[in-house]
Amino acid sequence: RSFDDYLRGFNANQRRNIKRERRAVAAAGLTVTPLTGDQLDSDLMLIMHDFYEQHCARWGPWGSKYLEKGFFAALADLHRDQVVLFSAHHGDPREPVGMSMCVQDGRQLWGRYWGSRQEFDCLHFEVCYYAPIEWAIAHGIDSFDPGAGGSHKRRRGFVARPHASLHRWYHPQMDGLIRAWLPRVNALMLEEIEAINAELPFKADTPALGL
Repeated sequence: RSFDDYLRGFNANQRRNIKRERRAVAAAGLTVTPLTGDQLDSDLMLIMHDFYEQHCARWGPWGSKYLEKGFFAALADLHRDQVVLFSAHHGDPREPVGMSMCVQDGRQLWGRYWGSRQEFDCLHFEVCYYAPIEWAIAHGIDSFDPGAGGSHKRRRGFVARPHASLHRWYHPQMDGLIRAWLPRVNALMLEEIEAINAELPFKADTPALGL
């Protein structure tokens, strides 16, 4: 029913950690404001594109930059009611120092792309997890999927689960290599998922996942 309810599910140590991380963002003089619907326009979405581009560039060839500027601009015209930006700012939400982007369908929230102009302690956790969680609860969203990977997600209470991914390899040799490799790596990934979920910082049992 509230962010406090979300916190109550954790053990005492992790509740303190989350509160400390949120205080760190406030101590930097930052406010995080959700923006959606008529609050969005192409200018704001292009700022989000710049954050996305800058963040991908930090990871070099592993940055997975595959969305073009036109995609972000089109979202403002075609799907602004399904986009939620979480703007971290000192004053005007339209002048963010950091921002994340999620999409929603009224039932589920998915995340997230993000970036920041400079490093702020715990800002990543605030705009990518805590602010979206708070927004989702307030808007009656059933579940929030923050995206793939990242061992730090378990510290925020996200249960690891396997997902299918659809790819096609056109080079015959590469196709053969991948097909031979996938069963082994999938088995290792399932072991890792089990290990991650054994370390979730909940007070009691891991909550059941709705399907």
